[in-house]
Amino acid sequence: MSPSGKMAGKKVVVTGSGTGIGRGIALGMARQGAEVVLHYSRSAEGATSAVDEITKAGGKAVAYPADFREIGPVKELATQALDFLGGCDVLVNNAGITNNTPFEELESKHFDTLINVNLRAQFFLTQALLPALVEAAPSYVINLTSVHAFSAQTEHTVYAATKGAIVAFTRVLSLELIQKGVRVNAIAPGWIRVENQEAVLGEDFNWEEETQKIPAGFCGNPQDIAELAMFLASEESRYILGQTIVADGGQLSIMPVSGDFRQRRPMTFGQWYV
Repeated sequence: MSPSGKMAGKKVVVTGSGTGIGRGIALGMARQGAEVVLHYSRSAEGATSAVDEITKAGGKAVAYPADFREIGPVKELATQALDFLGGCDVLVNNAGITNNTPFEELESKHFDTLINVNLRAQFFLTQALLPALVEAAPSYVINLTSVHAFSAQTEHTVYAATKGAIVAFTRVLSLELIQKGVRVNAIAPGWIRVENQEAVLGEDFNWEEETQKIPAGFCGNPQDIAELAMFLASEESRYILGQTIVADGGQLSIMPVSGDFRQRRPMTFGQWYV
């Protein structure tokens, strides 16, 4: 871990950091000198292996489990994190789960689970850590949302609803907390290659062919999001407030039903005007 890195001396909490984006953010910040509390629900192996990597390199980290479906563990995580770190400079609200179910088949258990984990936990963990964040000001809250907040995919009604709510939550919260020296922004990742997605798509999925549909020509990885998170957790981004930064390789830039963006248009419009 770098004692002179851009995150040196910062005390960081990253939720949902047993796999994927959260794990990448936790490792990225630790490599740049941060002391890190990782949180996981089911991915103990990923979280503990990240802690091992950080501590073996001379850093400071610990992993705590918490089931965000219930409010008690959310508040307990805040207590544990402050006991370990002695404060909090950066909170990364990354924990989130997805579900694709046709609207007419959704039950209240689906709705409650996604709302509780994706949205309620962000709200109340931030609230529980707020005194420490204010004491550490300037400090930073980074909420993870998704491109699902801006573009629709069928069978994701509840998931998209939570992600859209995070965008609005971030905007309003930023106005309240900046008065206390805490800056709040959000990140909306597009397609990021993570372990859970690989497991669902299977070994036969052609990543190279499918990710060519992304304008950037490749699929992002957790480190791409980690770099953005570190920028938002620094005074380099001091004039950015209440924003949701999209990191999607250009996915949202494509106009639907417009054909292959790499091909020149076979038809010509407006030639009679100029």
